[in-house]
Amino acid sequence: MKKIVKYKNKKVLVMGLAKSGKAAARLLRKLGAHVVINDRQPLPENSDAKEMVAEGFEVVVGGHPLELLDQNFDFIVKNPGIPYLKVPLLMEALKRQIPVLTEVQLAYDVSEAPFIGITATNGKTTTTTLIYEMLKEGQLNPLIAGNIGEVASLVAEGASQDQVLVTELSSFQLMGIDSFKPQISLLLNITEAHLDYHSDIEEYRQAKLNLIANQTSDQYCVYNADDEVIVKGITQTAATCVPFSLYREVEGAYLSNGSIYFKGEKIIDVDAILLKGEHNLQDVLGAVAVSKLYGCDTASIQRVLMRFSGVRHRLQYVATIAGVDYYNNSKATNVIATQTALNAFDDSIILLAGGLDRQHDLSGLIPYFPKIKMLISFGQTKERFKQLADEYSLPCVAVDTLEEAMDAAVKVAREKDHVLLSPACASWDQYPNFETRGDHFIDLVEKLKNKNL
Repeated sequence: MKKIVKYKNKKVLVMGLAKSGKAAARLLRKLGAHVVINDRQPLPENSDAKEMVAEGFEVVVGGHPLELLDQNFDFIVKNPGIPYLKVPLLMEALKRQIPVLTEVQLAYDVSEAPFIGITATNGKTTTTTLIYEMLKEGQLNPLIAGNIGEVASLVAEGASQDQVLVTELSSFQLMGIDSFKPQISLLLNITEAHLDYHSDIEEYRQAKLNLIANQTSDQYCVYNADDEVIVKGITQTAATCVPFSLYREVEGAYLSNGSIYFKGEKIIDVDAILLKGEHNLQDVLGAVAVSKLYGCDTASIQRVLMRFSGVRHRLQYVATIAGVDYYNNSKATNVIATQTALNAFDDSIILLAGGLDRQHDLSGLIPYFPKIKMLISFGQTKERFKQLADEYSLPCVAVDTLEEAMDAAVKVAREKDHVLLSPACASWDQYPNFETRGDHFIDLVEKLKNKNL
């Protein structure tokens, strides 16, 4: 860990606990700061606050009182999830020009290792994981942190110069940086999102572009040349910009005649890549460009792409049983996410869909019905799916549970079919979260696999 004086003898308010807040407070204390912790949850039910009190921290709970600012803080380090525009204390702090940071900035300040920073509206978890796996395969000592894996500042504390932090970064985190600059940045895509947090779309876009704002000419910015917002945004960086494109040859990574290339070198045929879907090819292109720029050899990249089955619950390949492929896309909790999954296949889909009924419009699935061999609906929305399928003469079976849906799928599935769990609904009618639902599906597939051995 670097020995820095930025926070020494400074008064720092840490807003919000959980893992990142606790890590930030402890690190700031090591750096010589005078730390006050503030969390809105009252003490009786706040185990994190009790833990920090026991460690000797000053902790203020039960809200975010304005009078805290009377302590004349030099910095505020806030949990990324706390919105600026809904907390009067933060709004007043900004008026007083008190720097408001997130713990990602702390991680950068103390890290001896360089950073690779990845941001996007969609696909950043898959791409971050791909880059990490490629660099690991190439024996380049990566660590994974940020929005995925361990808290960034915890990882950074123990990182050495011969390692690299591969970090997934959200707009929430990137609004709270001042000097953070990754050795390689990756801008995958920027579309409309999180407008309940940001004041408008421009603020959201700029938060994403903060990733590249401090980079210098000896650093790289890998960017999506097919995204107009990003192409316009890269004018804000001094970094060496390297594009990738799904649709044309560029001086970076691109798709041509069914193969992935990087600067003219063929990397791999698309057919050899285990990940399905055009949206995942965008992730692959970004990951290939970053990995090659960091010095990863092509053979290592190829090996990862031929075995990487996707991030758990995100169009994750689970198994092939009797010639039938099983995919877990439990994270698809809305129609748009299921549309993306259906786009990944040409035909022969047995779709398992259903869950909590939030009265969402399901008609967005109709254009994809020609690809679907059978729809098997379950949960609260089972009858809504069945009614829609019947209207368009799509074979459909409505059952109560995912287990019954799996049984129904096995009965009709034949070689070269794809059984796809992509519910288009939240899980809360039967499961606490989409992860538990996806894990149940994986267990059911594993049981079927063992039965067929």
